Amino acid sequence: MKTQTKTSLLLLSAFLVIVMIFSGFVYFSVANYSYKDFYKLLEIRAFTTARVELHRGFDTEVTEINALHNEFFDKLPQEHDYFFPLTPAKTFEEEAKKLKLPITFFETIQKEGKTEYSDNGLFYVGIKYNSPKGEYIVVASAENYFELHHFVYLRKTLFLAIATAFLFSLFISVYFSKYVFNPLTKITERVKQISSENLHLRLDFANTHDELNDLAKTFNDMLNRIETSFETQNNFISNASHELRTPLTAIIGEADVALAKVRKPEEYIETIRIILVEAEKLEKKTQALLFLAQTGFDGKIQKFDKVRVDQLLWDVKETVEKINPKSSIRIDMSLLPENPSKLKVKGNEQLLHLALSNIISNACKYSDYQTVNVSIGSSDKKVFIVVKDAGIGIPENELKYIYVPFFRASNTKNYEGYGIGLPLTKNIIRMHEGEILVSSILNSGTTVQINLPIGNYEL
Repeated sequence: MKTQTKTSLLLLSAFLVIVMIFSGFVYFSVANYSYKDFYKLLEIRAFTTARVELHRGFDTEVTEINALHNEFFDKLPQEHDYFFPLTPAKTFEEEAKKLKLPITFFETIQKEGKTEYSDNGLFYVGIKYNSPKGEYIVVASAENYFELHHFVYLRKTLFLAIATAFLFSLFISVYFSKYVFNPLTKITERVKQISSENLHLRLDFANTHDELNDLAKTFNDMLNRIETSFETQNNFISNASHELRTPLTAIIGEADVALAKVRKPEEYIETIRIILVEAEKLEKKTQALLFLAQTGFDGKIQKFDKVRVDQLLWDVKETVEKINPKSSIRIDMSLLPENPSKLKVKGNEQLLHLALSNIISNACKYSDYQTVNVSIGSSDKKVFIVVKDAGIGIPENELKYIYVPFFRASNTKNYEGYGIGLPLTKNIIRMHEGEILVSSILNSGTTVQINLPIGNYEL
């Protein structure tokens, strides 16, 4: 069963339950009121009849009361009045059998002065009445004309109202469910049109803050990520194929040339040297890919310890300058916190050293070894490392690909590199629950900010 149908049935059921409860409340409220009102009417008739019958010959007003009684009091269905003298020894057992009333009916009248009873549609009211002729028990009985006639009309009216409410509820439920699920239907139809060939398609949504628009926006965000992943995968396959094919082509080519004919020992040595160089490149790229894959997994397999980030930066500076003496790195310590514990992070020192070395060495290389500024600071929760250079920068439309393995910006053809450093660095920072932010202006420089959570806990 579709959710739309379930919603319609749920709304219809809710409407019907409310209508039934309301109708039942009306019916039983009116019934209860009619019973009380009818008992009151019988009590008035019992008093009036007792006044007429038991005061006859003793009271001059009886004639007028009798005339008013006959003129304004219509005869009720099966109306009967009974007068029983009340004497101390009387038990009223015969009267109870005759009227088919319980003996408690008369006992209650003697104790409390009046009582009520109903059986098989007949209503009885009994009162104790003092008259000139003595004390009497007066019983008035009749059928409830309201129940006999008006209740039938009330039930028909309520049934008709329920049937009408059912039709209206059915119409409203179906219309409401269609209205609510119409955007979902459009979303479903639109999603069916989206495939790997047209990932550029997006869902339409209005600028409102309801759940369906949030769903459409979330789905569009997911499509953006999927599209980026597809593009990243395609770029990775293309770049990886090219990077791995290049040394293999050189190796195969040199081997074919060497084997084409007999050559001098010097020529074989040169060929083997070229093959060795290309093989070493291939090995480095393969090892980089393997390391990149390893850092893509959960970092719990790595040994983590407390690392002082400021000391780590000095070590990185020394390492980079040893590898390439042309490197010029200036570390700004002006933002250091007074509390040295705010410079400690929980991490793997070797991996963090590798990540920072990649960032700083890239900054030196792509700025043609101009001075690279490295700043360090912290807040109550994070340590911030900012690496800023004045190099060639990265084209704006290529920034989204910088973490794709083997991808290199279009303006880096004159610089050596494999395109592994940034993806590897991102994986290492992610393992440490940090984040890396890169901003760049073409021909003006690049700024890389690394945020790492402070490790102010026991290890």
